[in-house]
Amino acid sequence: MNHGLTVNVNGLDLHYLDHGGEAEVSAVALHGFALNCHSFDEVAPALSDRLRWYALDQRGHGRSDRASELSDYSRDHMADDIRGFIDAQDLERPVVLGHSMGVMNAMTFAAQHPDRLRALVLIDVGPGVSVDGVQQVRQFVAGPYELDSLDAWVEMTHKYYPFRSKEGIRKRLEVSLRETPEGKMAKMFDVRFREADFRGVADARSGIWETARALSVPTLLLHGEKSPVLKREQAEEFADSVDCVRLVTIAEAGHSVAGDQPAAFTEAVREFLDDVL
Repeated sequence: MNHGLTVNVNGLDLHYLDHGGEAEVSAVALHGFALNCHSFDEVAPALSDRLRWYALDQRGHGRSDRASELSDYSRDHMADDIRGFIDAQDLERPVVLGHSMGVMNAMTFAAQHPDRLRALVLIDVGPGVSVDGVQQVRQFVAGPYELDSLDAWVEMTHKYYPFRSKEGIRKRLEVSLRETPEGKMAKMFDVRFREADFRGVADARSGIWETARALSVPTLLLHGEKSPVLKREQAEEFADSVDCVRLVTIAEAGHSVAGDQPAAFTEAVREFLDDVL
């Protein structure tokens, strides 16, 4: 896996991971809000025979540049980053995967440019989501931005990701935190996301059903059985309303399906790819 790669897209330097491999079909993977490109570390190697993974730090996240204005974190801006990344890498109709916020951006890109991708994999978000679940995500983002140690982060994060072992959480956090000049460990996203008047997540839902109904490429919706964000009835409504969407529920998974149940995630994606590629 190649670390520390950047590409300039729409005037911003975007960081990404190239997981390598010889697969003929490429994949662009998009993390959730306040997360980063390492969200797919547990599953990309297991699918490397089918997909050449490019995991992107979306604008304002991880090691990518921050946008100058908060209004630049719109769905349309972030979907255009997907287009620009695909162009910059000269990728031929990749599979696009998104988790949470990444779902919103992936759907927007797919609705606008259906000829530019082969398929979609959407992880635990749809046009309808649980208000309580979204509020949990917001509370996590609004919580501590830095703590004294990695151990402190592991303990706090485990409360939000109870289906993942502390060892797994530690491995993820080791590549997802930065050390401050004061020796503390801090998150790696635009600190302005924590501001009370930041509307990026809420505004992203405007017109989302119209975007979802415009989808035409083969789409896999992976729903975490225990997710607080996407309830079963909301996942079913999405699949029932949009013909190209196939629903698979992953048992004993919360919102972070790929990290919570990587083996089941890999199996579901592999079966989907066998059918549509």
